[in-house]
Amino acid sequence: MIQELSELQISAGAIFTSAISEGVPVSFGNDAEAILASKQGVVVCDRTHWGRLQISGQDRLRFLHNQTTNNFNILQPGEGCDTVFVTSTARTIDLATAIITEDSILLIVSPNRRQKLLELLDRYIFPMDKIELKDLTNSTATFSLIGLDSGKLLEKMGVPDLENQPYASHKLVEIQTEKEPVRIVVGSGLGTIGYTLICDANLAANIWGELVKNGAIPAGERVWEQLRIKQGRPATDAELTDEYNPLEARLLHTISYQKGCYIGQETIARLNTYKGVKQELWGVRLSGDAEVGATVTMGEEKVGKVTSFTVTDDGPFALAYIRTKAGGKGLKVQVGEVEGEVVDLPFLS
Repeated sequence: MIQELSELQISAGAIFTSAISEGVPVSFGNDAEAILASKQGVVVCDRTHWGRLQISGQDRLRFLHNQTTNNFNILQPGEGCDTVFVTSTARTIDLATAIITEDSILLIVSPNRRQKLLELLDRYIFPMDKIELKDLTNSTATFSLIGLDSGKLLEKMGVPDLENQPYASHKLVEIQTEKEPVRIVVGSGLGTIGYTLICDANLAANIWGELVKNGAIPAGERVWEQLRIKQGRPATDAELTDEYNPLEARLLHTISYQKGCYIGQETIARLNTYKGVKQELWGVRLSGDAEVGATVTMGEEKVGKVTSFTVTDDGPFALAYIRTKAGGKGLKVQVGEVEGEVVDLPFLS
């Protein structure tokens, strides 16, 4: 069970803090090693605290098609995609990954949006809809493998080759040490090559142990956050808020302009048609530290706002919304007295 997983992680040096929700390891005391492994080998991050919502029933594809930005009517079992939940005015609620199975859709959602999305989805189920909504978060576990050697590690564990498969495609496989199948999804959740594993909670400790035994370096939430910011995955309450829409967040891969009506569609279509995006999310390589919420300037002109900040092995780095008219990649800016350069982001490019 999940308690066994926590005990196993503690024995490997995991540090937990009350600030991290639901018992997520903040660090394994090896942050530098884990960052290096994410570039040259493979790390494993525990994402069990992320929400997993299951939508089943005959109308499931149509239902989710009408609630989010991507086109679900064209998807087949074994496929998947990223999609965004937005308000009626196209403000971002959450970036989710949808996994299409033979009889359901599994959504991986942000930890602090799980309850909100459950309530939102339930609100839009009408009496005639053949839809069932279930929260699988407490009965399952999720781990992400991140790094170039992710595929090699899975091969060691007897998993069929999944390399060169489309993003979010997935398979149910039996890992050598387990009789119950584990779902393996192409994609690490970040801009780096990798895979996401979803299993029953009673398998969590064994699966984690096998991943580490076969070469994955355990990484805590602090490493995930550094990688998230450096690679440009927008996060709730930072880049994904009611101040911004998916076009501003540059989540273009999640938006279908060919599908019919959905919540927020009119606003998104209008912004796209009339080139109405006034700011966009970029990375900013900095010469010093910056505060979240700090103003980004060019000379005396305000051109943006910092939404996330971290210190990487390459130096201080921020995510910021920058005014479209000011420019993009290569732009020289300042955050207070600190100089910066706008750079592209792997997750968004």
